[in-house]
Amino acid sequence: MSPEEKPPESKPSEEKIDPRVFELYDEYCHGYIDRRTFLSRAAAITIGGVSALSMAQALLPRYAEAQTISFTDRRIKGTYVEYPSPGGNSGTMRGYLVQPTGDGPFPAVIIFHENRGLNPYIEDVARRAAVAGFLALAPDGLAPIGGYPGNDDDGRTMQRSLDREKLDQDMINSARFLKDHALSNGRLGATGFCWGGGMTNRLAVALGSDLDAGVPYYGATAASEDVPKIEAALMIVYAGTDRRINAMWPEYEEALKANGVTYEMHMFEGTLHGFHNNSTPRYNEAAAAQAWNLTVGFFRRHLAN
Repeated sequence: MSPEEKPPESKPSEEKIDPRVFELYDEYCHGYIDRRTFLSRAAAITIGGVSALSMAQALLPRYAEAQTISFTDRRIKGTYVEYPSPGGNSGTMRGYLVQPTGDGPFPAVIIFHENRGLNPYIEDVARRAAVAGFLALAPDGLAPIGGYPGNDDDGRTMQRSLDREKLDQDMINSARFLKDHALSNGRLGATGFCWGGGMTNRLAVALGSDLDAGVPYYGATAASEDVPKIEAALMIVYAGTDRRINAMWPEYEEALKANGVTYEMHMFEGTLHGFHNNSTPRYNEAAAAQAWNLTVGFFRRHLAN
């Protein structure tokens, strides 16, 4: 296990968010409470005699701020693709495929979204991966029921409505589609955030030697009994204050060690679950940049021919 990462301090956010509001937002993000309950409970919190409602509203995503690379950036080519997905929720999947300019082939990286479908933040991450030299696919798990609806509340409800095993199969099929793509060099990496971090771990179990590298960000671990199936190298990213997810690490590390899995772990002190997502105040600019640089370097080491 690597030493804890200690990024330089980020610029302070426009509004200091009370930790209790962050905890409520985490419950809301993961579907334990709805938007109305989140906002009403936040409004009941008073800080210096003032309601914390404005803090809660500040936490809601602003996706216009998430775009760091334009759809029309000349360094990349992006398109939406459809492909078969046998055993999934509808038999067909759709994703956002982005390639670097040039003829290829390129090392391939699949990028799994959070628990609300393919939103603009995840599309931007796919473009970032392509700029770094990878053939990137960001599948939309909501494609079988119409696709990401344009807002996270409906997206979260839609994703909860899907058969979980079939949703996983759609993502596994997406990974195989990418690995076998004409522009792929046959080497496959996977990364994902929150639900997508857990999916990255599950993909490592499902694909075995067909996955070369995985970088789950603050995601649920694979079951210990499934770890013997993992052959990919893993770089596991955690947020320092993410107690629910971090509690899974000791057992997971023990299983990884026992089964000889190549891994490294990076714990970013003082950061919140979702720190890589630059559309909300949970974003930590310094930690996100450092984690992404580590991710790119890890993939370059493990996906080169």
